[in-house]
Amino acid sequence: MNRSIRIYIYPHRRDDPFRNVLAPVDFEPGGNYASESYFKKVLLKSHFITKDPLRADLFYMPFSIARLRHDQRVGVGGIQDFIKDYIYNISHEYPYWNRTGGADHFYAACHSVGRSAMNKVDMVRWNAIQVVCSSSYFISGYIAHKDASLPQIWPRHGDPPNLTSLKRKKLAFFAGGVNSPVREKLLQAWSNDTEIFAHHGRLKTPYADELLGSKFCLHVKGYEVNTARIADSLYYGCIPVIIANHYDLPFTDVLNWKTFSIVVATLDIPLLKRILKEVEQEQFLTLQENVMKVRRHFQWHLSPVDYDAFYMVMYELWLRRSSVRIPF
Repeated sequence: MNRSIRIYIYPHRRDDPFRNVLAPVDFEPGGNYASESYFKKVLLKSHFITKDPLRADLFYMPFSIARLRHDQRVGVGGIQDFIKDYIYNISHEYPYWNRTGGADHFYAACHSVGRSAMNKVDMVRWNAIQVVCSSSYFISGYIAHKDASLPQIWPRHGDPPNLTSLKRKKLAFFAGGVNSPVREKLLQAWSNDTEIFAHHGRLKTPYADELLGSKFCLHVKGYEVNTARIADSLYYGCIPVIIANHYDLPFTDVLNWKTFSIVVATLDIPLLKRILKEVEQEQFLTLQENVMKVRRHFQWHLSPVDYDAFYMVMYELWLRRSSVRIPF
């Protein structure tokens, strides 16, 4: 993959009125939707780019859902029309989309609005590769193995902490807004427990300290199946417990999630403590050891590092490249 895959990025004019949407951000991304901006920013500087579309394995459509969301000229209500016009323009100005109906094209989006952004362009939803954080089997526009799950990651600097289970006194931890029936069910069952710490609202202690002091960290479906909590858990060496049905987990074509996480069905929330306590010490240590191994795959760097999140996304794209090159 590192030697062979080549990507052509659709260009835009310097005076394009939506250059802010098509160009990479000129600052270091932050927040919940940083993955989208990081990927674009790093990709444009990488050796994977080709200016010759005849050499390209894939074609990147560089619009940013997050920036469209906050652009007053577009906003949430105008994103679908913007994408529709964008696809119309590239399909009439260039021959590449029409060769495959967009099957060798892709875009990346982490904002939750992205799951409905393609509703007016069925060819994108059914044919193009969607690299998105909102990667749920339950959403009709997302097709597993054609599309790819992008992890939601808060950017962090420096080396991650190296801690052992001996410093982890709490069984499990969760903190977040109650914005889904699943989280409501979790808090109803465990908000007053002495071993599972489920919090709603602002914490009195630093968030990082809670992650560092817990054996298991709960990733509970909110408005979407995805949150940054999985990457948070891995960063702080805490075994992620995924309570989000229909979640196509990030890099699932590459990583064996059973070796470093526990998946609990939402119906089994009342059994959560029993499930976690049935994890024997040897199994727990193996899970934690694997957490320490895989967390490098869930980190962004402005200059990519082998096997980090950028290279993982590139490998997912490489797995999805067409095996048939269509001649002009």
